[in-house]
Parts: sequence; structure tokens; C-alpha cells
Amino acid sequence: MDLTGRCIIVTGAAQGIGKAISQLCLQLGAQVLLADQDENSLRATMAELPTDHAAALCGNVTDESFAQACVDAAVSKFGAVHGLVNNAGIIRPALLEKMTADQWRAVLDVNLTGCFYMMQAVGRQMLERARESVPEPKGSTGAIVNISSTGAKRGSFGQANYSAAKAGIFGLTMTAALEWAKFGIRCNSVGFGTVITPMTEVLRSEKFAEKSLARIPLGRFAEPHEAANLVVFLLSNAAVYITGENMTVSGGLHMQP
Repeated sequence: MDLTGRCIIVTGAAQGIGKAISQLCLQLGAQVLLADQDENSLRATMAELPTDHAAALCGNVTDESFAQACVDAAVSKFGAVHGLVNNAGIIRPALLEKMTADQWRAVLDVNLTGCFYMMQAVGRQMLERARESVPEPKGSTGAIVNISSTGAKRGSFGQANYSAAKAGIFGLTMTAALEWAKFGIRCNSVGFGTVITPMTEVLRSEKFAEKSLARIPLGRFAEPHEAANLVVFLLSNAAVYITGENMTVSGGLHMQP
């Protein structure tokens, strides 16, 4: 899982899982561009990281130009982009019958369209390099990991927008894997169960915690660093023959009815 000399872009990197992924990438020798729309959190996270191997860019993944700005910044500072983690995400819970069009669009825009924009910008940079010469072993040109959710496979009460967006990640991931495999670019997705982050506060609250834990065979919520491990493995050349997969880190939650 050595990432020495590889540049990784991580979206939603200022806290939670994105921060844990960025930290682990740096520990394994990578250079990381952290992208997030929360300027204060991004600044605080950057203060904890080595500035010679980390850079930050504040912006919103729903802005198509921001995706290209991330690639340009990474190439300018580190020379090329070898990995992407599409981690940025939001929730706007509402029962299906009461969900507004704005709630629907907001979640699809960030969680699915933002992922598309980032993949397209990063993919073009990887393809440009690969068309000159495909690195050996094939599969080592670059790696993209899209963050999905168990809700994509099982549905999620009160989150039709989120479940639909995260299910869309599957098709996007596998299509990229098919189109770009000949250039040595791998694309996989990882779906999480309940990870201890601000986004899951309600599920982990006193009102819902007992019911939430009862559905997890391992009987506990995941720490952000536990969620990060598989993602970083897939970025590395240890996973050089893995592409088009939709994996899960859920403590067994994905098996429960």
C-alpha cells in the first residue's frame, strides 16, 4: 500500500472520512490535494498536515469549473494526478411523499453530479498521460474511488434522494472502469454503513442508537480511520488488478433486512 510519488485528490476532505483518508494517504507517502467547501475546517485540517506534501482548495463540487481547478492545482504543485476519492456528500432527509424538488436536486447535484465532474476532469488528465505511455503493470496509471453507501443497495428511510444518488454511483463507477481499463485506469466504489461523523449524528443519537446498532452484526459504529483503510488500499498498486467493484465497509449492516 505504498503511495510514494502519487498525487491524490480527496473531496470533502476537511473532516470525517475525507480527513482520515487524506491523513492515511500522507502517511503512506502520497501528495494530497484536499478539496472542501468549508474554508474554516479546511484551514484547521491543513494546520495538522505537512505543507510540503499537502495542498488545499476551497470550493463546491457542484461547480464544474472547480473540478478542473483541483486538477490544475494538483498538477501545478505535484506534477500529475494519480488518484481521486469522490467523498464529498450531503444529506437532506425527508419522507418521499414530502420531499421537495430542491431537496432532491441538492443531494443529486453534490453526491452524483459532483462526482461526475471530478471524474471527468481527473480522468482527462490521467488519459492524457496514458495515451503517451501506459505504465506497467497495467492498472497503475491511476485509481478512482467513489464513495457510495449501504443505502444504495438497501434503500434508506427518509432519504430517497441520497439512496438514488449513491446507487447512481454504481453505474458511473462501472462505466468508467469499462471505458478506461485499456489505459490502466481503475475505478471502484466503496459503500459505508454508519461511520462516526457529523452526518450520522441522528442515527447515533440516544433516540435511534439502539435500533441502529441492532442492525450491525459487529455491534458498533465505524471510526473514520476504519472506513479509510479500504479506500486507500484501492488507490494503491496493491489493488492493481481490481476495477469495476462496488465494495462495502459496514460491519455486516449490508446483510441485514
